[in-house]
Amino acid sequence: MVDIINDFFSHATNCINIGRREVEFNYYNKLLLNILEKLKEYRFVEEYKTEGKILIARFSEYFNFGKAIHPRYPVSYKELEKYEKRYLPASGFGILLVSTNKGIKTNEECKREKIGGVLVAVVY
Repeated sequence: MVDIINDFFSHATNCINIGRREVEFNYYNKLLLNILEKLKEYRFVEEYKTEGKILIARFSEYFNFGKAIHPRYPVSYKELEKYEKRYLPASGFGILLVSTNKGIKTNEECKREKIGGVLVAVVY
């Protein structure tokens, strides 16, 4: 089984490290598109588009690193602070992406709305 989220973030981080801001990825799913929409909202992604089975994303200068979280821990909004300390480099720097029953949310949105979910990825 292929983990599309992990493959995408590994490919994107490698492209950013060599200086390429535009990333082409050969496969995607609905979860990845929802994650990209949230990253666009937080200005980590300038734009993205799909052409057939190819996904093209242009990252902004704010994106430095992205990684899928394994195993996907189920968390309540009260436990998010523990995972922020574990995965984020500093307080208030970067976001944790959480899959909830209301869609993909960030750690701050989950705390504000008092909902839990499953940790999907970390981006900073």
